Amino acid sequence: MTRPDRVVAAAFVVSIVSAFGLFLVYLRGGQTQIEGALLFLTLGGIGAGLLVWAKKLMPHIVEETRSRHHGPVPEADKETATETVMGGVEELQRRTFLSRLLVGAAGALGLAALFPLRSLGEAPGDSPFFTKWKTGSKLVDVNGDAVTSDMLTVDSFTTVFPEGAVGSADSQAVLIRVQSDLLQLAADRAAGAPEGLVCYSKVCTHAGCPLSLYLAEDHELRCPCHQSTFDVLDGARPVYGPASRPLPQLLIEIDDDGTLRAMGDFTEPIGPSFWNISEERSSSEAIARSDERSSSEAIALSEEPS
Repeated sequence: MTRPDRVVAAAFVVSIVSAFGLFLVYLRGGQTQIEGALLFLTLGGIGAGLLVWAKKLMPHIVEETRSRHHGPVPEADKETATETVMGGVEELQRRTFLSRLLVGAAGALGLAALFPLRSLGEAPGDSPFFTKWKTGSKLVDVNGDAVTSDMLTVDSFTTVFPEGAVGSADSQAVLIRVQSDLLQLAADRAAGAPEGLVCYSKVCTHAGCPLSLYLAEDHELRCPCHQSTFDVLDGARPVYGPASRPLPQLLIEIDDDGTLRAMGDFTEPIGPSFWNISEERSSSEAIARSDERSSSEAIALSEEPS
């Protein structure tokens, strides 16, 4: 075995040992600095081995500079390229020991790379579609105190959570009181907004930021991140900004003692529209076509002689 052979073999062996070391360190709880060093040796060993192999062991390639040729490739060039490729294949076949070490290094790296996938955690399943709100969940404030119907005056609002889940990022909601005769909700939604108390998810449907601004004069909720604005009276429909769908509503009811309770989970999954993007796109296209048709009809009517 020549000196370049030994160098290549040593590089691949270092890579294999480092890859297994990386695997063991991860299983024992991990240590960032050690893992980084072992990953460097694993990749560096493979790279160094291939570099020395190409430079010192592969057939020598003579570089030639020619003027650019337009048209079919000359047969002589094809033969030269074929000979170069076949020479490399023969070199790999001849040095079976180094080839096996290379395969072993690649396999060890692949093994070490698979196990950290466990750090990603369990699959979310259907959890993005549901929050901690249940039928009968009591509305509580940030201190965990029950929220009652007389706590809010008209045009005031507060953040609420389901009892036992104060601080839950996906279950946070904003409760607003407006004049009940101003609400423009569908019948099934209006029943869940008693005495003008209407509740929406506090998670913006654009990028998931928590809504924190209520413009009482305009009855609008605004996201501080990208200024998406929602009409509270009209089912939290977006009226400005990048958000493309309304805030999901939390239907609520009032107990005999005035305590507010949820009638179930939000009407739709909360947050950015990952779950119905195709439906939204189709809906947006249909609305755009409808607007174009309406504009065309309006122009046509305006052009008709009186």
